[in-house]
Amino acid sequence: MERQPATGSVQVYVYTGRAMTATRPELDLAALIAATEDEILRLVGDHDESTHGLYEMVRYHLGLDGSGSAGKRMRPLLGLLAYASITGAYEPALPGAAAVELGHNFSLIHDDIEDADLERRHRPTLWALHGIPQAINTGDAVFVLSRIALHRLTELGFSDRKVLRLMRLYDETCLALCEGQYIDIWTSGHDDPMTVELYFDMIGRKTAALISAAIEAGALLATDDEAVIARYRAFGWALGLAFQLNDDLLGIWGEEAATGKAASDIAKHKKTLPILYAFEQAGPADRTRLGEVYRNPAPTAAEIADAVAILERTGARAYTRDQARRYRDEALAELDAAGVVLPEPRAALEAIMVRVISA
Repeated sequence: MERQPATGSVQVYVYTGRAMTATRPELDLAALIAATEDEILRLVGDHDESTHGLYEMVRYHLGLDGSGSAGKRMRPLLGLLAYASITGAYEPALPGAAAVELGHNFSLIHDDIEDADLERRHRPTLWALHGIPQAINTGDAVFVLSRIALHRLTELGFSDRKVLRLMRLYDETCLALCEGQYIDIWTSGHDDPMTVELYFDMIGRKTAALISAAIEAGALLATDDEAVIARYRAFGWALGLAFQLNDDLLGIWGEEAATGKAASDIAKHKKTLPILYAFEQAGPADRTRLGEVYRNPAPTAAEIADAVAILERTGARAYTRDQARRYRDEALAELDAAGVVLPEPRAALEAIMVRVISA
C-alpha cells in the first residue's frame, strides 16, 4: 500500500510491515518542520469565541501567527529523524514531535517570567505583552496540550502500552526540567558559583533531558528493541550536553552576525561552564576580579573584557570547547552503535549537529 506523506514532503513511502522504505533518497527538513506545525495547529487553532484569546497567545508564543520567528524546531525534528532513521518514514511520529515542541515551549513561557526576560527571538515575551497571570495560565495550557497531543498516537495504531510508556517518558522529562530550573534559580540567587559538577547535573536536567527524550521517543515508537532504544537515548543525552556547551561558548565568544544574538552571558551574569571553570581554576587575583565583575549589576565593556581575558588565561574556553566536542563525538558513536540507522536520516542528523554545534 502506498501513502503520500504530509503536505510539502517530496518523498513517497511504501509500507513493508511496520517499517517503511523511501522510494526517493531525499529528506526535506522544512517539510518535516511544516508537518510538525500542522500537527500542533490541530490543537491550538481557535476553539470558541470565549477562549479565542488563550489560543491566540499560544500561537503567538509558538510563532504560528506569522508575527515573528518560530525558532529552529530542533527537538521535534530530531525525534522525527530518529524515527525515520529506523523506519524510513516520519509521519506516524508527528504527534510525539508536537508533544516535544509544546513541552519545550511551556517551559520557555515560564522561564521568561522567572528570568524577567522582556524579549524572546526579537519579540516581546508573552508576560511582557499580557501580564504574568495570563502568561502563567498560557504556559500551563501549553503543558496540557503537550499531553493531549500524544493521544492521537492511539488513533494511528500504536498500542496503549506504548503510548502510556511515552507519556511516562514525557512526564519524567518535564519533572527533570523543573528540577534543573530549581537548581538554576537557587544558584542564581546566591553569590557563590556552583561547581562544575553541579553545572553538568543542571544542564543534564534542563537541556539534555528534553533532547534525549525527543530522540528516545522517536526510537520507542519505531521499534521494540530495547538495546536500540537505549542507544538512541544515550545519543540524545550526549547531543543535549554538546548543544548546551556549544551555546555556552557562543554566549561569550559568539559573533552576533552568525548567531543572531549578542554574546552577552557575562553582562547578564550567567553562570555557564566557562565562568564556573574559571572560578575553580583561577588564581586568587583573577578569582577576585571575576567576582567583582559578576557582582556589578551593570559591568562596563572594560570589565567584561577583563573577565574574558581571565577565561582565556584559565583555559576555560578550551576546556568548554573540548567538552562540547567530546559529547558531540560520543553522540555520533552511540548513534552508529545502534546498528539500525538508515543512511539518509543519519546524514540529516549529522548535518543538524554540525549546524548547531560549531565547537
